[in-house]
Amino acid sequence: MHRFLAVFLFALVSLIPQPALAQVTLAFHSFNGSYLGGRYPHAFIVLDGTLANGTRVHENYGYSTSASALSALSGPVPGIIQVEKEKYIASTNRHFAVPISDAQYREIAAEVNAWKDAPGQKRYLLDQRNCIHFVARIAQIVGLKSDVPQKMVRRPKLWLNLITRLNPHLGAKEVR
Repeated sequence: MHRFLAVFLFALVSLIPQPALAQVTLAFHSFNGSYLGGRYPHAFIVLDGTLANGTRVHENYGYSTSASALSALSGPVPGIIQVEKEKYIASTNRHFAVPISDAQYREIAAEVNAWKDAPGQKRYLLDQRNCIHFVARIAQIVGLKSDVPQKMVRRPKLWLNLITRLNPHLGAKEVR
């Protein structure tokens, strides 16, 4: 009788809806660029999933400038956190993604705000503080090797391919 009751209770409990496992994924993207189309090569991140408290996450961030490309070539210009439209994201290269913890999500959110609110008006430096440097910092937060060789500071796709090679545990393939 006890065994029957135990089986019955187990079956009853298994019918009660259980919360889905919370998980946020951090994906790393690049855009090849089209100087004719006005979009330059770019690297950015996409966060998607659900936090442990049930909060839905669907965000993306990159670092860019509101100044012209010509201005950026000549020195520091204003820097901005850039949020992309869904249709733009669909046309980019998704290099790899990693699951992150709620604590890592909060640390990434704080880092995005730090870049957005950094002191000084002219924070974007084409070869020292651009989209690649921003994404490299986010990669470091989640424990990825993310060196930025000088020869790749303007080449987001090649740089993210390097990050793929530096982190073989990701099991990712390079984007061609």
